[in-house]
Amino acid sequence: QVQLVESGGGLVQAGGSLRLSCAASGNIVKINIMGWYRQAPGKQRELVARITSGGSTNYVDSVKGRFTISRDNDKNTVYLPMSSLKPEDTAAYYCNVQDVLSRVYWGQGTQVTVSS
Repeated sequence: QVQLVESGGGLVQAGGSLRLSCAASGNIVKINIMGWYRQAPGKQRELVARITSGGSTNYVDSVKGRFTISRDNDKNTVYLPMSSLKPEDTAAYYCNVQDVLSRVYWGQGTQVTVSS
């Protein structure tokens, strides 16, 4: 079993910042990709950002320049500092981890609410 523990969500005013963290633990085979998805009410879950074990990153266009994903491979932890937050960033954010055997794990989600 692999557990993903997320932290860092909350309520912030537009223009503010938050930092999400997700630590993976348990019976972990080497992790390949770590990332964050989000889902707003009534919308499909979308990829926000992801990072490979080699450090390559991808972002959804709407967060480029505002969010920066990083990871600590020794700690099996992924971070997502978010700045210049907008009301449209309001969503439940989910940590996603894929190991080298292509098994995928999800966190329980952390709520980010940005007030205008």
